[in-house]
Amino acid sequence: MKRKIIVACGGAVATSTLAAEEIKELCAAHSIEVDLVQCRVTEIETYMDGAHLICTTARVDRKFGDIPLVHGMPFISGVGMDALREQILTLLQE
Repeated sequence: MKRKIIVACGGAVATSTLAAEEIKELCAAHSIEVDLVQCRVTEIETYMDGAHLICTTARVDRKFGDIPLVHGMPFISGVGMDALREQILTLLQE
């Protein structure tokens, strides 16, 4: 089953692109089909229908229903990247 993942940042360009590429590679390596949507944090609600995961590189202090939300800054900083990858894999394989 294809997983819909929303990757969001402040401007939907720089950091979300880095995070989206990392997630694509991670999922490909584990044979997980994904439909990635990049957007601004303010646009998440527009795309959340059918989403399995939301990854943001900007700070978000709210919930989006029962869709899991992960903070993607480790993909930018490199700090905590392995833990984030494991968290994403666990959430997508549930």
